[in-house]
Amino acid sequence: MARLLTPRFALLTAADLGYFTAMGIAVYALPLYVTGPLHSTNAAAGLAFGAFAISALLLRPFAGRLTDRIGRRPLLLGGTALAATSLALTALATDLPTIIALRLLLGVAEAAFFVAAFAALVDIAPPDRLGEALSLNSLGLYLGLAAGPPLGEVLTQRSFPTAWMTAAVLCLAATAASAFIGETGTPTTTNTKLIHRPAIAPSIALCTSLAAAGGFLAFAALRAQEEGLENTSLPLFLYGATVVVSRAAFAKIPDRLPPLRLGAIALAVIAAGLVLTATPHTLIAGSVVLGLGVTFSTPAFFAAVFATAEPHQRGAASGTASAFIDIGLGGGPILLGLVANASIPAALATGGALAAAGCLWTLKLHRAH
Repeated sequence: MARLLTPRFALLTAADLGYFTAMGIAVYALPLYVTGPLHSTNAAAGLAFGAFAISALLLRPFAGRLTDRIGRRPLLLGGTALAATSLALTALATDLPTIIALRLLLGVAEAAFFVAAFAALVDIAPPDRLGEALSLNSLGLYLGLAAGPPLGEVLTQRSFPTAWMTAAVLCLAATAASAFIGETGTPTTTNTKLIHRPAIAPSIALCTSLAAAGGFLAFAALRAQEEGLENTSLPLFLYGATVVVSRAAFAKIPDRLPPLRLGAIALAVIAAGLVLTATPHTLIAGSVVLGLGVTFSTPAFFAAVFATAEPHQRGAASGTASAFIDIGLGGGPILLGLVANASIPAALATGGALAAAGCLWTLKLHRAH
């Protein structure tokens, strides 16, 4: 069996950890900052949370093509450095339009780093262990999302600028880790397409899972306030911790089940988890169930996506799939934010309905295969 745990794999995972811990701080701090010091509404919090998706969505396909043409390393370095700049400037922001502008800048960084990181991961991973590689590498992402909110809570108790500057420093640490990875791909002169069409169908299913989860990320802290929890970051921590522990424990499962079948099961569990978060007194249980579903959704759907791509198409496939990630993580909070203005539980339940629809779509794709 080919070796998976190499120094390059470890450095890429470390870069993910630094970057997504910074994003986890922002996940916790941003909604509270918008609805607190800026005195805006829940809908404004959803808009600010998801604004990064506009620029990221527009640029991901171009980032995918650029990743195939000039390599992964330049986009890894540029993306993390630009994210650090956006987060550091957020410490100086005093109004909603400025926050939204900086989130749009963060979307540019997100497009570059995320697309290049997934393409680099597929370059590094043995083909017969791709599902395991996706699961283990994503520990950096979910450890960051698990540790970021509690860290954000501690930091924001000191001041919001302290939280934003700490997040910026973590992104710079990700830049340093990326610098030592080296180039993992072989730049090509082939005229690759912006959109990798075979990746679209499984990416739609991925989008529904992330729209549902994105609604939870945007409104979990506010829901915890409604439920009277003293530690308002606890649901976000339990969600992230569940994904981390489960992906480590069940890393080999995505390579043993058909990816679309596993994706459909994951979406059904996500739907159940969100219904629980919307139900009185079951927010904690729902956060754990949601985490169990997300454990398998991303590895399953990315395995399905990259199964459609040749090595010189991996950047384009990553760009196509991650564009749907933007639609989900960005559009989900914006859409559900409109519902949350009337009722946060109703918004979470709506997220569950989106995941259930995605489950039906995935089952249809699986039967077609």
